[in-house]
Amino acid sequence: MNDGSTFNTATRIAAGDDKTNYDNVAISLHWATAILVLFQFASAETWDWLGKSTRETMQSLHISFGVLLTAVIIARIVWRLIPGHQRPSIVSGWVEVASKAVHYLLYALLVAQACLGFAFRWAQGHPVSFFGLFGFPTPFGVVDKATRHTIHDLHEKVGWAIIIIALGHALAALYHHYRLHDRVLGRMLPLARRSEERSAAR
Repeated sequence: MNDGSTFNTATRIAAGDDKTNYDNVAISLHWATAILVLFQFASAETWDWLGKSTRETMQSLHISFGVLLTAVIIARIVWRLIPGHQRPSIVSGWVEVASKAVHYLLYALLVAQACLGFAFRWAQGHPVSFFGLFGFPTPFGVVDKATRHTIHDLHEKVGWAIIIIALGHALAALYHHYRLHDRVLGRMLPLARRSEERSAAR
């Protein structure tokens, strides 16, 4: 295997290429996850630059959208586990293992991030509120400052890990679309399918 094919295989793994299109529910949940993750990360990284009132509003939105993201993650996992919604692998051996590992790692990090978000809010002694409509009360009292700091630190690090891996995932899909001209991006982005179909017809 030459260097070019090795690189192509690596990006195919990162993008999770299985040569099939996902259904509309899976596509919707995927992009909902992407948008919510970007908002959550951006809000957490910028609210310290804002005034107190705006910062508190952003933090409240961060919590509410965190609840929404948690619901989307649960829906994605449930949908993926329903028979008939799995996508067969077109690779074998270490390539298949690596491809699945990338997906499972992202799922694990998203679940961990949701749990850490709930845990940090509860550790402060506050309920996890959803746009003021309802809340999830804390199952325990306020915890000590050191523990809260540890939870917050883990929450921040997992957030960065998700962003970095997701960025690699996106770059791999773009590489496939613009360099390899295959169906990786189109299977999760219907708008890209037309140009991929034109490339395949050449």
